[in-house]
Amino acid sequence: MITHYHYTESELKALLQSLTVLIDTREQENGHITSYFEKRNIAYKNRKLDFGDYSVMLPANDELGIWRDLYFDSAIVVERKNSLEELSSNLTNGRAQFESELIRSAGAKVLLMIEGGSYADIIGHKYNTQYEPKAFLAALKTYEVRYGLGINFIPPALAGNFIYHTIYYFLREQLKRIA
Repeated sequence: MITHYHYTESELKALLQSLTVLIDTREQENGHITSYFEKRNIAYKNRKLDFGDYSVMLPANDELGIWRDLYFDSAIVVERKNSLEELSSNLTNGRAQFESELIRSAGAKVLLMIEGGSYADIIGHKYNTQYEPKAFLAALKTYEVRYGLGINFIPPALAGNFIYHTIYYFLREQLKRIA
């Protein structure tokens, strides 16, 4: 990692404009997200991530003292669930695998992005599984505390925006702390 350098605002802006969103190679049905990136000229590439679905890297920039690509996939990830039904399945049938991924992510900031559902939908059992709302909420809140999981309910139309701004401001703060 870069140490002991203070970037000016214009240098920070240049670095942040070059960020590349990393998308896990196993991520499926995310055209609405990649479309958001393409419309805004946000670079992205597919890469196998050890955990999470989205992260960020900063390409080398000799002019600003970054001699090689910097990857932040062990520091921040967004884990995407496309529905409460998918999440429900992960917390029941796929619980061991889901928790194993959270254990592997120890030390990283992990944000769970749930598309097309809300906290109220869980409480009101407005999802198509047999998972009881009390158990659903208990599992989410337990993982929130146990693993520092950030839980975010995001409409699908805003998913790309959420991912981009989450990793943008994470990276911005990392670059500002280098000084």
